[in-house]
Amino acid sequence: MKRPEIICPAGTPESFKAAVDAGADGVYFGFKNAGNARNFPGLNFSLDEAQQMISYAKNKNRKTFVAINSFAQAGRESLAKKSIDDAVALGVSAIILADIGLLDYASKKYPDFSKHLSVQASASSAAAVNFFQREFGIKRVVLPRVLSFDEIKKIKENSSVEIEIFGFGGLCVMAEGRCSLSSYSAGKSPNINGVCSPAERVNYEYVGEKLNFRLGKFVINEFAQNQPACYPTTCKGCYSVGGEKKYIFENPVSLNLIGEMDKIFASGIDAIKIEGRQRGKSYVGNIAAAFRKAVDSYPNKIAPADLSEFMEGGEGTVGAYLREWC
Repeated sequence: MKRPEIICPAGTPESFKAAVDAGADGVYFGFKNAGNARNFPGLNFSLDEAQQMISYAKNKNRKTFVAINSFAQAGRESLAKKSIDDAVALGVSAIILADIGLLDYASKKYPDFSKHLSVQASASSAAAVNFFQREFGIKRVVLPRVLSFDEIKKIKENSSVEIEIFGFGGLCVMAEGRCSLSSYSAGKSPNINGVCSPAERVNYEYVGEKLNFRLGKFVINEFAQNQPACYPTTCKGCYSVGGEKKYIFENPVSLNLIGEMDKIFASGIDAIKIEGRQRGKSYVGNIAAAFRKAVDSYPNKIAPADLSEFMEGGEGTVGAYLREWC
């Protein structure tokens, strides 16, 4: 029985080592520039750090992937192209790309190097996946979090590339990174600048006994003392609608498929991706260990690990994978 790989995030060397030590099959990370969709201060890797972590992973027979998955802006393509060149020179297992121009560059300059299609590309059908495979030689596609298990299985049956899905972490109500909300409220978006709700635009202030979350000039949420809170992204804001405060875009909740191993295996999925390059080593290590146990134990029935302390708002969802609302 082929078991799906567990692919974990790393924003720091400590998180990288935690993922490897906890049993991740592969770790994905970004360089310290706007070429990746998690370009936060204090995150990502210099070339020296990347080389050290790649060696650490290789010594334990684990894979490494570099995310170069933001969209190159006119006149700034050289930055992303250099990231591709650097990743290939460092000897990573694969590069993760979304921009069609960068895919073209990588496929022509490095035709034999392994290329994965980022979730940012939003390839959601076998026809789209096959196009990227035919034109750019992608080996694996990371599917957007809007597909059901039945749809994923159909893509797997009608394409020849490896399928990777998100199994834990943040959700996104936009079409995987094309975020008009973030652009409007914070002036930056993941697919261009590599950042959603940039830290320099986030402010916290107490108003009486309530903690207000402000993004730019907008107050997007408030929390009582001891109430679980999430990072203040626009889509998770609580807004006044018809005189009632409510979450109109997305509840603060985390994707969690650890209890869905039957459907993951039945769908022919090749890899389970954990979201969260901005999260710490405790998050990465614990989630990696939990999914490692769940994957290795299948088909034996075991109680899935309780991961609520690592979920936004302490709650989890299977998202669109089961379409339970239909």
